[in-house]
Amino acid sequence: MSGSELAAVDGLRVRVGARVLVDGVSLRVRAGRVTALVGPSGSGKTTTALALLGAYPEGARVSGTVSLAGAGGAPVGHVPQHPGTVLNPARRAGVLLRDLARVHGGGPEAVRRALHDTELSEVDGLLRRYPHQLSGGQQQRLVLAQALLTGARVIVADEPTTGQDPATAHRLAALFRRLAARGTGLLLLSHDLALVRESADEVVLLADGRAVRTGPPDEVLRAPARPAVPPVRPAPAPTSAPAAPVRLAVTGLTARHPGGTVVLREVGLSLRAGECLALTGRTGSGKTTLGRCLAGLHPRHEGTVLLDGEPLPRSVRQRGRRRLAAVQYVFQDARSAFADHRPVLDQVARAAVRLRGRTPSAAGAESEALLAVLGLDPAKAARPPGGLSGGELQRAALARALIVEPAVLVCDEITAGLDADTRASILAHLADRRDRAGLALLFVSHDPAAVDALADRVATLADGRLHPASTAHPFGRQDTAPPG
Repeated sequence: MSGSELAAVDGLRVRVGARVLVDGVSLRVRAGRVTALVGPSGSGKTTTALALLGAYPEGARVSGTVSLAGAGGAPVGHVPQHPGTVLNPARRAGVLLRDLARVHGGGPEAVRRALHDTELSEVDGLLRRYPHQLSGGQQQRLVLAQALLTGARVIVADEPTTGQDPATAHRLAALFRRLAARGTGLLLLSHDLALVRESADEVVLLADGRAVRTGPPDEVLRAPARPAVPPVRPAPAPTSAPAAPVRLAVTGLTARHPGGTVVLREVGLSLRAGECLALTGRTGSGKTTLGRCLAGLHPRHEGTVLLDGEPLPRSVRQRGRRRLAAVQYVFQDARSAFADHRPVLDQVARAAVRLRGRTPSAAGAESEALLAVLGLDPAKAARPPGGLSGGELQRAALARALIVEPAVLVCDEITAGLDADTRASILAHLADRRDRAGLALLFVSHDPAAVDALADRVATLADGRLHPASTAHPFGRQDTAPPG
């Protein structure tokens, strides 16, 4: 069966109003092969891939053909970029899998096989956990296990390595190859070119909704014409100027998940004005939980968090406007951070109205200007979230955090799943804010180049504890865990 055609897209054209999202795209998904869709944010990758599931944007006019004749009537499996959005938060992982197996005529053996195939059988206690208690990589594999239980012969994986550490990304690439070897056809959407080179047989490059190049990875993926991240700052010259004030000081922070599972143990750190601390660590090590504790989104923690020397309440519900504005959090999943039916521009402006007391007209003007600086056309931002790409929404999420002029910004994998240009523009703006306005940054990332470009210090989370990074910092200084 290897090489037989499972799905075909021919001359696909998708228009919403005056906008053409996809313009004449054709591709094939074959048994035993991995086809990768690559291209900048907004190029039409997700619209093309979702056509295999019969899903189109609201109000879309569609022409061309999509055929699943070779898939044997089985559903198309879909692993979205942010898998938590399709997992029932009220049901444990084991219940989700057993129910799905039963619907499709399988039993406990089918569940065990799906867990083994996706390497989830190695995770102790996973079946007893709720989706929010799983790491991003575990959620990805859980959704993939669900797809296998449905008998899907075609699987669409949208940015599957978003926010994953390099080891997890490598394991996913190997997993895709094993699934392909069993006759599955995979359509992979990714900005992770290392993953594409490692796993894909064929690559389709999209730009402005059109397929501009198709072929083997080595032919299609050429070196970028410009660097993907801003240049690293030179080491600062020795100075006798006083040290910047400490904006954020954390001591003895211990955090738990519901049920009492300890995620973080006695974590201590400090951040000065104008400083960037990069936080690295394996998927599931607790990086997101730490960021959420600081932002008041995970109140199940003990210890002390001081903002400018004053205790910071554990929950956002206990923080007034000043403190809410002072510590902002930019989510990895930008789409889930916006209300579905309100224009994105209005949601950015509302933050300035609510937390800075700006008038609606002034907030709207400031939002348009900031979005333009971040590379997002305000006319695009006037659409609901569904009308923007993932990269465009990430820029809007950053704008909404920055519009309130925070003292501390927590960035959770915000460069993951972005094209090189979007990534570079976001990092450049953050560097400017840090240097010009004294913004203190906690930068959670698996992206070594972004960390090298932006961070003053690097620390690693492992086993719930903060450790010094073991490598020399690109500025020429040895990394150390932050004091605290």
